[in-house]
Amino acid sequence: MKIKRVYEKAEKEDGTRILVDRLWPRGLTKENASVDLWLKDIAPSTELRKWFGHEPAKWNEFRERYIHELKNNEKQTSILKEQLETGSVTLLFASKDEEHNEAVVLKEFLSHRSSLTGYIERLG
Repeated sequence: MKIKRVYEKAEKEDGTRILVDRLWPRGLTKENASVDLWLKDIAPSTELRKWFGHEPAKWNEFRERYIHELKNNEKQTSILKEQLETGSVTLLFASKDEEHNEAVVLKEFLSHRSSLTGYIERLG
């Protein structure tokens, strides 16, 4: 699983390209975006997104709040997990800040959950 800005050129290595923003990226047509799936309901809630406002000082709290939302959004996280089982996935985001955005949190959340699931399966 990789993450990249939706404005970057699509590459074969991207695999399935999944947009994880609630809003469609400004100035980008659907044809030019090369998005295979748009999971807008996996994005942070409108309230959380507006509160965060891409302010790095709020990053840690944003991350915690978004993880809480993800834990309560089984339907959307299940769709994403299914995509991960089929091959390479690239999570796409529009933010200019490549370190403080929902795709970073989402990748961390899914990686942690998958490694935990694998660990539990190995114990069984």
